[in-house]
Amino acid sequence: MSLVDFPARTLLSADAVVLSSLRAAGVDAPPARRGEFELDLPLRHAGAHRVRVAWELLGPAGAPVVLVAGGISAHRHVVASAAFPEAGWAGDLAGDGRALDPAKTRILGFDYVGADGRTDAPIDTADQADAVAALLDALHVDALKAFVGYSYGALVGLQFAVRHPRRLAKLVAVSGAHRAHPYAAAWRALQRKAVALGQLQCADVQGLSLARQFAMLSYRTPEEFEERFDAPPEVTNGRVRVAAEDYLDAAGARFVARTPVNAWLRLSESIDLHRIDPGQVRVPTLVVAVEGDRLVPLSDSVALVEGLGHAGQLRVLRSPYGHDAFLKETDRIDGILAGVLHNPGDPA
Repeated sequence: MSLVDFPARTLLSADAVVLSSLRAAGVDAPPARRGEFELDLPLRHAGAHRVRVAWELLGPAGAPVVLVAGGISAHRHVVASAAFPEAGWAGDLAGDGRALDPAKTRILGFDYVGADGRTDAPIDTADQADAVAALLDALHVDALKAFVGYSYGALVGLQFAVRHPRRLAKLVAVSGAHRAHPYAAAWRALQRKAVALGQLQCADVQGLSLARQFAMLSYRTPEEFEERFDAPPEVTNGRVRVAAEDYLDAAGARFVARTPVNAWLRLSESIDLHRIDPGQVRVPTLVVAVEGDRLVPLSDSVALVEGLGHAGQLRVLRSPYGHDAFLKETDRIDGILAGVLHNPGDPA
């Protein structure tokens, strides 16, 4: 492993300058720093590859570290800070007064291996877990207080618990299970075929946009679509257009603007490659399932918790937002996290 571009001493010096300026302006903000390094990583299905690991760490020195990981489109910037004020992918899942409060906890985020589109090989969730272990080594973090994973992040967290249990005190796995459900895998296979068709027509972006629009139907529920888009279709230029199409088109356009095609393909495959034996998880694990999630059905979450035995607990949410509930039901998720991350004797 070789550190590049962002050596630790440079980052710490830069942080000191930022914090000094903030304090001079009367702002008491938790320190934030980010960096990246290259890693020779033996991929489970493709042998050794040199990959990039990019990370961001926010919170006071000496505070416990919680790694927060989202879906395949999430990245290292979890929540906005004074140093990096752009909106983070987690929205209201983290912030002042939340269970994930950067004033009290160091929040660690990272870019998934392959998210830059440079790794054109099958990437397993086990590979992501090993990259996290290398990241902790690079940051001199012996162990995480918790790994909070949503969707794909939950899969990576489960692999991390299996492969590096000494480095993890607690796992929260939201909308993720021990395997890819066959129905969900079929959805993703069709999405990848849409991308392949676009590539054959030299229309990669259009193919990816269509794949994202298919995905939106699997992330949400028929109940939500009925509530939001129950309007008569319109005939425009001799073609019928239904009420949800503007929403789907916008979702596709936003996604392709920030996502390399190859990155999406390899991370989509990674979800389907995921599989663990729940009995190998010895870390205390809270599984959070959503009734009506069509990608991770409740039955799979129940099977996961049964396999975890004494290490596992289950919480079930009812939400019209299906697989995306963790991004919409932020207050309810925060309440669950508070119960898991709060230690007896901690200030309220």
